[in-house]
Amino acid sequence: MEQSSKWLEPPDSLSLEAGQVHVWRISLDQEEQLLDGFRRTLALEELDRARRFRFERLQKHFVAGRGFLRNVLARYLSAKPEELRFTYNAYGKPALAGEESLQFNMSHSHEIALVAVTRDAAVGVDVEHIRADFASDEIARRFFSRVEVETFNSLAKEEQVAAFFRCWTRKEAYIKAIGKGLSQPLDGFDVTLAPADPAALLRPGAEDTATWSFSDIDVGPAYASALAVEAAFPEIAFWNTSLNAEGVR
Repeated sequence: MEQSSKWLEPPDSLSLEAGQVHVWRISLDQEEQLLDGFRRTLALEELDRARRFRFERLQKHFVAGRGFLRNVLARYLSAKPEELRFTYNAYGKPALAGEESLQFNMSHSHEIALVAVTRDAAVGVDVEHIRADFASDEIARRFFSRVEVETFNSLAKEEQVAAFFRCWTRKEAYIKAIGKGLSQPLDGFDVTLAPADPAALLRPGAEDTATWSFSDIDVGPAYASALAVEAAFPEIAFWNTSLNAEGVR
């Protein structure tokens, strides 16, 4: 499925129905005043995780990402960000404690974070900062399926970096959506990656009988991103994040 990633300012009043997906975008480089506000919403475990990062810039990025996630989810629940509690399945996929309907997933890379939110459907999102040196045949053979490697190697050299990251983000979005972590081998399913092929799952993982829709997300130059949703033809809205000292408006 292909949809234009038209980033808009979110409305003051948000509604999210079944069959809809909202994708939020934020820059992780934020001013200290906003970060201080985010820190006040984080759990002690989250603050401890932030402190474990060696570099201050990464500590701030973690605070920005988690504070952003809490603020976004709180808008749908008419709750305060600090009131939210997260649970994790056996593979580390987060969910909201006591909230079965609202589903979400988050991804961040370099200076960008994305949060995808939907109802009553599994969702996964991935964003990657494009690095040409990472998009090698060696990495492809290590992580891609046989069909994907053959497609990758059939492309002209000037097309391979973009194809590599189309494949990578689609695969990551899928395994994040199904919530099995790396217990789902990356070479155990096939996605499209050729320039002319729409984003799609060609072969699902073992025992997966769900209907999936894939979409590429235009985050901006130097990034690749993809969305996987357990639904047929979802309606997707793309929200730019409005921020002030109190958080997401």
